[in-house]
Amino acid sequence: MIGWAMSALMATALPALARDQIRIASSSTVYPFAAVVAEHFGKTSGFKAPVIESTGSGGGLKLFCASVDQESPDIASASRRITDSELRTCRRNGVTDITEIAIGYDGIVVADAKPGRSFDLTRRDLFLAIAKSVPVDGRLAPNPYRTWDQINAALPHEDITVYGPAPNHGTRDVLDALVMEAACREFPEIDRLDGKAERQACEAMREDGRFIEVSENYTVTLRKLLADPQALGILPFSYLDQNGDKVKAASLDGQIPGYDAIYSGRYPLSRPLYIYVKKAHLGVTAGIREFLAEFTSEKASGKGGYLAERGLIALPDGQRRMEAAKAVSLPNLAF
Repeated sequence: MIGWAMSALMATALPALARDQIRIASSSTVYPFAAVVAEHFGKTSGFKAPVIESTGSGGGLKLFCASVDQESPDIASASRRITDSELRTCRRNGVTDITEIAIGYDGIVVADAKPGRSFDLTRRDLFLAIAKSVPVDGRLAPNPYRTWDQINAALPHEDITVYGPAPNHGTRDVLDALVMEAACREFPEIDRLDGKAERQACEAMREDGRFIEVSENYTVTLRKLLADPQALGILPFSYLDQNGDKVKAASLDGQIPGYDAIYSGRYPLSRPLYIYVKKAHLGVTAGIREFLAEFTSEKASGKGGYLAERGLIALPDGQRRMEAAKAVSLPNLAF
């Protein structure tokens, strides 16, 4: 009886770790990188490899912000920054101590199967191909374009079919910001609209079967492209990099996506990638600090690191060192 009581007292007195395995809710874009780091970590650190669920950026941050319960994710990864709305949700649910760490860059590419024709697109071309409403004779009208050459005579006479990310993907947010909204500014018919109507006109995608949303992992988009050589797909650069024997990229605004073009910022659709850490779980889950150290190390995310072989574009050296220091000090993200 005394032994049982002593054991119970020790259990309540010591902040015992509730889990011995990190849980990550991951963007589909960051998932391949996180999975490689998790594999290295599991083999070399003495800790178990983290469990990673591919949820999309929005879905992962929703799970991350839902609670500080020990079963909630320790880390979320995203292909965009956390939004003010998501931060407010975190705060309402008691998730108040969060560290944001940038891990590198990626680019969004427009790709098709290797046998297809080469495309030289502008953001304007892409907007007119996939937007729900477009300017026609001075007013907005349902998208009338059926073939690429109807948009731009220099493009092929082929049916428009584009597989693109559904709203659960961070890639969709970046597509909206860097393609749809950027192209909108060229059209006075849209520029005259008020704020809400302008956003709807810029971001609404056509629903007639020519823009097809893919909510699953980007491997689904790759399969669609291989099955339909005339179709185009919107993908993270890393998926192009790892499947260069099957698909090729269109140029966009005169730039071909590649490591140097994305690293330098010449390619117009580049974006930083992030991980978010729930500091309340540092005393709940084993190995969080060690995992962050691995992810931000030069051997992993540096320009010559093993993630570069998977398509991650490294941060400039000075910034990477700053992010690695944040992985140690874990400063709170300002709300």
